Amino acid sequence: MTSSEDNKALVRAAFAPWEQGDGGPFFDLVADDVTWTVIGTTPVSGVYHSKQALIDKAFGPLLERLEGPLKTTFIDLAADGDRVFLRFASTGTAKGGTAYNQVYCFAMVMREGRIVEIVAYLDTQLLAEMFS
Repeated sequence: MTSSEDNKALVRAAFAPWEQGDGGPFFDLVADDVTWTVIGTTPVSGVYHSKQALIDKAFGPLLERLEGPLKTTFIDLAADGDRVFLRFASTGTAKGGTAYNQVYCFAMVMREGRIVEIVAYLDTQLLAEMFS
């Protein structure tokens, strides 16, 4: 069994490049068959049963509405065994000039060094405004 500290170290190391604009290492840690839930009733809320479905139906549509990439900033990280909780912020600008300043909490489950489940908690009103 992997310890809380091991899981925290894996997530922190994978997240660090995202702060420099490279989300690849974090998403490499996510299992291809992840169960990813985006809370709320926004156009991209729901349960996705693969990393590709999430990219195609949630991340892609959001990123299309932004002027450029999001700037991502680590806040903190906690773990209890295979459960890891990551808080971070992202800032950007929507096409049309609206600020997109979002704070996330990813409640994750890890197995064998991979993220197999994520529930993404965020400001759903702000997210919904990106699609109105």
